[in-house]
Amino acid sequence: MRQHLNTLFITTDGAWLRKDGANIVVEVERAEVGRVPVHMMGGIVCFGRVGVSPPLMGHCAEAGMAISFLSEHGKFVARVEGAASGNVLLRRRQYRVADDPAAGLVVVRAIVAAKAANQRAVLRRGLRDHGAALEESRRARLDDAQRRLGDVARRVADAPDIDSARGHEGDAANAYFGAFDHLIRRDDGAFRFDGRSRRPPLDACNALLSFLYAMVGHDCRSALESVGLDPQVGFLHRDRPGRASLALDLMEEFRPVLADRVALTLINRQQLGARDFVHLDGGAVRLRDDARKAVLTAYQERKKDEITHPFLNEKISLGLAPHIQAQLLARHLRGDLDGYPPFLWK
Repeated sequence: MRQHLNTLFITTDGAWLRKDGANIVVEVERAEVGRVPVHMMGGIVCFGRVGVSPPLMGHCAEAGMAISFLSEHGKFVARVEGAASGNVLLRRRQYRVADDPAAGLVVVRAIVAAKAANQRAVLRRGLRDHGAALEESRRARLDDAQRRLGDVARRVADAPDIDSARGHEGDAANAYFGAFDHLIRRDDGAFRFDGRSRRPPLDACNALLSFLYAMVGHDCRSALESVGLDPQVGFLHRDRPGRASLALDLMEEFRPVLADRVALTLINRQQLGARDFVHLDGGAVRLRDDARKAVLTAYQERKKDEITHPFLNEKISLGLAPHIQAQLLARHLRGDLDGYPPFLWK
């Protein structure tokens, strides 16, 4: 079982990371501001202009610890890592399945069904915990959306091809995000949600979601690479230069559970406010530096939550779930499992 190691997030512009013995040292303006043991880290994520010393890069590459560089908005820029893990036979099998529409459809159906089911679980949790305090019209919208999501989760099992399954995924997104605003219990209007906007996000709620999705994507990519799969070649998402399509596939199961739930908690507990966001020329909105740190802390805490894995029937931390799913996907591609058992949150 993979140990649940921490991820070191660096959000301060101009920070410098170096290795000192068995420690990672963080410096800002040549002054040490932090020191952590290397063996406790599973990865490093740097936002904005952050420098890393060659000795630290070399050590991380040898230890199988990736260093990811993201823009200040959370957009992926680059990744430093050692030799690819796993064996070539698994990747050859992955490529064959990706080129076989019938074989790929088996995986795509499972992913879309799980995404819709997990979105439905988020809505049902909101209704269960706070439905009594909602206006009748808002309760009705949430009820209708969760019924539609349940319908998608059932219908996608009969999708005749991958394009049809993609259409079902679109139906699920419309139902879910059409009701998402009714999960937000804030009267100040700072987090009003009128639908998804990305590249760039145009309001505070979308900026928060996009930032969290970048974190989930990083974790899913790391999980896939740890078992030897190629994160660039997916089944649901089409190949595109520079896009980690398989990481996007895997993260669909985890967006509602790892990102959306954290966003709703931060908003509804008023841990974030309008002051935590910057409005840029052109309409884009992004998190301020201090707010990013608060979001990352909440995300890391969420990953520590203990759950019972639906397929293994074992208790694990939620942060380990992407690694378990990557292992199960690899087993399916090798032929050890007849189907891919997706992650279902209850």
